[in-house]
Amino acid sequence: MKPADVQPAERAASGAPKTNGDLESGLPAGGGKSSTQPDDNGKPASFLKRLLKVIVVTCISAIVLGGFIGTVWYFMGWMFVIQLILVALVAYLAAGRGYKWLYVALRTAPRDLTALSRYLIFLWSVRQLSRKDLSIGEIFRRNATKHPNKVCFIFEDKEWTFAQVEEYSNRVANVFKSHGFRKGDTVALMLENRPEFVCIWLGLCKLGIITALINYNLRQTSLTHSVTVSKCQAFIYGCELTDDIKDIVNELAGIKLYFWSADDTRPANKELNDKSLTGLLKEVPGTPTAPSEKVNFHDKLLYIYTSGTTGLPKAAVITHARYVFLAGAIGYQVGFKNSDRYYTPLPLYHTAGGAMAIGQAILYGSCVVIRKKFSASGYFSDIIKYKCTIAQYIGEMCRYILATPPKAQDKEHQLRMIFGNGLRPQIWKDFVDRFNIPKVAEFYGATEGNANIANIDNKIGSIGFVSRIIPSIYPISIIRIEPETGEPLRNKEGLCITCNPGEPGVFIGKIIPSNPARAFLGYVNEKESQKKIVTDVFAKGDSAFLSGDILVMDEYGYLFFKDRTGDTFRWKGENVSTSEVEGIVSNLANYRDCVVYGVEVTGSEGRAGMVAIVDQNNTLDLDALAEGAKKSLPSYARPMFIRVLHEVEMTGTYKMKKGELQKEAYDPHVVKDKLFYLSSKGVYEPLTEDIYSQIETGKIRL
Repeated sequence: MKPADVQPAERAASGAPKTNGDLESGLPAGGGKSSTQPDDNGKPASFLKRLLKVIVVTCISAIVLGGFIGTVWYFMGWMFVIQLILVALVAYLAAGRGYKWLYVALRTAPRDLTALSRYLIFLWSVRQLSRKDLSIGEIFRRNATKHPNKVCFIFEDKEWTFAQVEEYSNRVANVFKSHGFRKGDTVALMLENRPEFVCIWLGLCKLGIITALINYNLRQTSLTHSVTVSKCQAFIYGCELTDDIKDIVNELAGIKLYFWSADDTRPANKELNDKSLTGLLKEVPGTPTAPSEKVNFHDKLLYIYTSGTTGLPKAAVITHARYVFLAGAIGYQVGFKNSDRYYTPLPLYHTAGGAMAIGQAILYGSCVVIRKKFSASGYFSDIIKYKCTIAQYIGEMCRYILATPPKAQDKEHQLRMIFGNGLRPQIWKDFVDRFNIPKVAEFYGATEGNANIANIDNKIGSIGFVSRIIPSIYPISIIRIEPETGEPLRNKEGLCITCNPGEPGVFIGKIIPSNPARAFLGYVNEKESQKKIVTDVFAKGDSAFLSGDILVMDEYGYLFFKDRTGDTFRWKGENVSTSEVEGIVSNLANYRDCVVYGVEVTGSEGRAGMVAIVDQNNTLDLDALAEGAKKSLPSYARPMFIRVLHEVEMTGTYKMKKGELQKEAYDPHVVKDKLFYLSSKGVYEPLTEDIYSQIETGKIRL
């Protein structure tokens, strides 16, 4: 399918819920699917057909339910089974929706019960680790002892066995113990993707040292902030980043500096007064060392930073227990196996690569293939070469990969699943079909959050689901908000209001401090943590983690991402989702990077849509873009302004920073890039200073 051929109907077929233009309220036309609505083939759904479907689903559900009850009985006891049945019965009686509720329940029961049984088994495994009070270092050591010669990591054709990773991490622990570091200290680490990155923080955690994982793309103010906010006593960095450290050395007073190099050829720098960690590692044994005091399951392990698209990065607290949940929950839910071989080109300083992928090796003894940096052309070549069975992605990567020329080898892989987040519905089916992907395990979650979900049954476009049978079993919800401010709307009792199917709202997770799965550990900066908490949610005094993401749920409980709060804007009296417009515009522009935002126009209410598009070769076809937008977007959602960029600052997860772009808007006196506006002719024409003046004075109305 060509980018210019993307139509709203095709987008709806991708699995996202049908909305008004797919861009505003999210309410299905006519209030939802009725019993007389045509089926998928356009023919009226007969009663007998529906009855047969119910009978089949009932039989399948009975089998699944029997297995589920047996599993729960075995792990949790018969009292828990009775309580579960009572909750389900109460939910059914309270629903009062008769046949409709029963139909939805029967259709979603296999999915819900499968997820619940997997979740209970995972919680059981976590309970065992908690009872034994095992740290991440101890868990890994058990795996290394169990299969020392098994391959743990593969990097640039070099294999690292579990024994080698264990020995290297022990050397790190021995070095820092001899230098006086102890439990509770913090060390910042800034190193490119490679096994040594993991070995270093793994070794530090064996002493109870907290490692702050620093984005190696940061410079100047952002870098200084990330290092100092963690209040670290030492800073380890790759020797290739020495010049960046020199730029901020005056801000690092009192912090011991260590540099790492692959060959240990760089001498210590007098200006920095740093030490060669590579050299020090050669001087100590690779045997285990005892920490100054016991490292516990609930102790702090890492500080992992947010991407910083809307400000300076924030350091989220990751405990040993939290790391287990990050790595383990996804694996249990979507069906990872210890025998799987994983491929990740994602930055290891972020949660997705550093915990959800690397964690499969550390916690479960699997093999992970690490790539230094993502390559669109090399993605499937690597997967084929290293015989990977599971690969990791983020949505923007899929767009880059899809833009590469088709090859005969595209389907010659052994993948059984890809997992990640951000795969847009607009390209989901194209990506799966071209590369013959058996299963897409899209997940949703925030590094610091407690509201995490996953797509376990290959539902196109979905990021996960909420049970429609027993919604309280996993305390997450979607609540109504004011679209422009993101503030929760409340009822007359002052409590939050739950969204109905088809109604967009912000995703929240109930905070239960005593439950590691439901606790909100927040950021190192307490003030930043408070901004992510909403109180008096469904009862006075309760609280929840506020994700900041707008989702919409269909009648079966499937969830679909719409936008970030604050990114949605109103134009011509309608709500416009920047995320959905970005997906369509990117397709129309041959998968180019783009970012959509709303800008104020003098004399007009709301904000007009503006898109910044990266066009390094000056080949962007504005006429095709205008024509495609006319076909694919309602009039209010079509970008009124275009800014053509030759380069743009990206985060480590390939997100464009829009703050400065939005501030500069479409003023040609400020913007030096090419600007265009959507004229009354329906085409994009150059936005000159004279045109700008006419727009500002109202002579040209948008």
